[in-house]
Amino acid sequence: MSSEHTIPLISRQQLDALGWHSRRLRRAVEAGELNVLRRGVYVRAADLAESTTEQRMVVQAHALAFVSRRPPVFCGSTAAAILGLPILRDDGALHVISEEPRSRSGPGIIRHRDLADDSLVVEAAGVRCTSLPRTVVDVARHESRDAAVCVADAALRQTAFHPPGTYDERAAAALKDEMQRIAAMTTRGRLRAERVIGLADGRAQLPGESISRLRLLELGFATPSLQVPVPGPGGRTFWVDFGLDDVAAWGEFDGRIKYRELPAASGRDAIEILEQEKRREDWIRGTTHRRFARWGWRDLKDATTLGRRLAAFSIEPRRRQL
Repeated sequence: MSSEHTIPLISRQQLDALGWHSRRLRRAVEAGELNVLRRGVYVRAADLAESTTEQRMVVQAHALAFVSRRPPVFCGSTAAAILGLPILRDDGALHVISEEPRSRSGPGIIRHRDLADDSLVVEAAGVRCTSLPRTVVDVARHESRDAAVCVADAALRQTAFHPPGTYDERAAAALKDEMQRIAAMTTRGRLRAERVIGLADGRAQLPGESISRLRLLELGFATPSLQVPVPGPGGRTFWVDFGLDDVAAWGEFDGRIKYRELPAASGRDAIEILEQEKRREDWIRGTTHRRFARWGWRDLKDATTLGRRLAAFSIEPRRRQL
């Protein structure tokens, strides 16, 4: 799976063909109608306005590929975005592999000279980048643990998760084995990568769920069950993000966009969605006799902040915080 390149590039040649002279082009850039990605490569500002971080990174990668004499091979967080993996923080640079020991990085480009192995390169979204397992390892070596686990979880999810709740353990194990093989070939950051691979679980659906799991472990909870099925009324199945089985509790991460996006997708208003969620939560709590807590992004700042949120629902770990 790869990120779809849906934001069209506009070249200077195209604008020339449309009769755009230099003055008109300059006015369009100064007015904020066009954004300059690379020399002679533009994009409409309106096309970027509603784009995600990952989409903006992908269009930047396409712009670099457009002006490059040799097709660049993207790696690290740039490759992650191209492969459809979530980016927790965009450092504003394109990460590419360089086989030339003395090559210099251009503006907004960081060149990496290690692990230049053609067997670990694929084509995705119309550009060349490192393979899925190689990308996870590189991100784990160079980025924060939070960012790396989000990417590793999403990679496993692409490979092993089948909605609504089937997880192919064999496929997940095979991908982890390949990640470990690649990590063993590295020197810098190898132990960090191995730890991230060990923590990764493709049942996490969102970056917020990945980070929630890390915070729960930091607090001293046992490894939570993920995407747990709970029998609902009328033969339905409710899926709960976290089963805190060691303390007989449930937990759910609510992203800020959840109740804004669901109504648009389903044709219902936010109040109806909230009422349905409340009925669902009451059913789960009443039939399982477990406590139930929800949290959002602001509760994931650190383990202590999440711990305070959980304590408000009388949910606390049995062992001390790590």
